[in-house]
Order: sequence, then C-alpha cells, then structure tokens
Amino acid sequence: MTDTTAPILQRTDGAVAGNRPWRTRLRRLQPGLALAWLVVAVVLAWSIAPDLFTSYSPVDGVAGQQLRPPGAEHWLGTDGLGRDLYARIVHGARHSLTGAVVAVTVGLLLGTTLGLIAGARGGWLDAAVMRLVDTLLAIPSLLLSLSIIVLLGFGTINVAVAVGVVSVARFARLARSEVVRVRRSEYVEAAFGSGGSFIAVLWRHILPNSLTSVIALAALQFGSAILALSTLGFLGYGAPPPTPEWGLLIAEGRNYLSRAWWLTAAPGVVVVVAVLAADRISTSIGRTEP
Repeated sequence: MTDTTAPILQRTDGAVAGNRPWRTRLRRLQPGLALAWLVVAVVLAWSIAPDLFTSYSPVDGVAGQQLRPPGAEHWLGTDGLGRDLYARIVHGARHSLTGAVVAVTVGLLLGTTLGLIAGARGGWLDAAVMRLVDTLLAIPSLLLSLSIIVLLGFGTINVAVAVGVVSVARFARLARSEVVRVRRSEYVEAAFGSGGSFIAVLWRHILPNSLTSVIALAALQFGSAILALSTLGFLGYGAPPPTPEWGLLIAEGRNYLSRAWWLTAAPGVVVVVAVLAADRISTSIGRTEP
C-alpha cells in the first residue's frame, strides 16, 4: 500500500509556509495608518481636480441660499453669501496644500543644507551655524512668521515662505545630529582614508545615510505647516477674500457662529483631520527600519 503521508505533509507545510507572509502582512496592517493615507489621498485629489468633487463655484454665491444648514443639496451648508461650503473647502485644499509644500520645501532645503555643512565641517562653522539655530529656536514661531510676512507682504506664497523659514532651525538641528553620527562611522573614515574628496564623500556616503530622520520630520512638518498656514490665514495674513483658503474660511465663519455653526466647524474639522493624518504618516516613516 502506498504511503501518502509524506506528500500530504509536504503540501501542508508548503501551504503554511506560503501563507505566512500574508498572515504577517495582515498582522502588520494598521487601520489608523491606512485611514491616514486615505485622508491624504482625498485631500490631494481635492487640490488636483476639485471640479470632480463638486459642481458649485467656490466664489459665486446664489441669491436666496444664504446660511442654509447642511443637507442633501448642500452637504456642508452655505455661507452668508450663498456659497456652497463644501465647494469652498474642496477648492481651498489647493491653496493650503500648495502653501504647505512650499513651506516644507523651504525648510527642508535650507535646514538640511545648513545642518549638512555644519555637521560635516565641524569647528567654528559648526559652532556658528548652531548659534544661529539656537537664536531662531528662541524666537516664538508666530512672532518670527509675522516679522517675515511684514517684510515680504501678504499672500499664500509669502506666508508659506515665512512658515518655511521658521522650520529651518528644526531641520538644521536634526540634519546636523544625523550627519555627525554618520560622519563618525567606519565606512566614512575609510572613504576619506582612501583619498575621497570632501564633496564626494559628503554626497555619496554622508547625505544618503542621514536623510531618513529628516524625511520623517518633513512629513511631520507638512502637517504643522498646514496648521500654521491656517492660523496665519485666520489672522488675516494669508490669501485675501474671496479665496477659499481654510484658515480664512474659519475666520469668516466666526461671524455667524451663533446661528451657523457649520461655517466654522466644517473647515476646522478638515484642518484637524488633515494635520492628524500627516502626523500619523510621519510617525510610520520614522519607525520604518532601513
């Protein structure tokens, strides 16, 4: 009689072994992280193609539709001029995300460059850059942003540049600490010892191995930039009316807070959810093992 036990065991073991990666992936699946990516994807889609999500104009009001509560026709209600609030939030994503991208780019490029040069060169240059960083960190962020806006003028891009300059110190300090850590590694010393120039070693070895934490900070700073831009827009330093910028929407809604709560609540919730999603993604990037 033929013994079929071994083949059956082999097939069973193979099936189990083949299923292990899928089970591991299921165990590692994080619903919160997936939801954060979904939120970011929706906001990005709003900013890229807002007309796909709403047919209402974000700036033109409709007579007789003022201060309508949320309903089937207007999902998030209307404002004091009869403009659909959902349409204004969707179209406002472009302004808020554009400003956040500019702010993060300015902070990332300037801060990483300063930290990279300071950590790699060391000596008096390192001391001078770190004293500048300490000075920037000692100034309150809002005060420094307002000072830069006064010099540059109002507007979404100018406000974004101001927010980006405020974040330079954070990027510089983190980049410098990572560069110092990598600079002391054996392979970097070997690269210098084998005749590698400072620029070549900096570009090929130090910079690539120092960017993981900096990129995680950039993702975290993206959410902080949205919050800072909304704050400055709420104070009136951002885009002028009738631009549907998120901070400006909250500021406009406060005049009707007692009888039209949705004008402040809806854009405020969108800002909070977008910031929390960006923070959650940045946390996952920071925990990712190379």
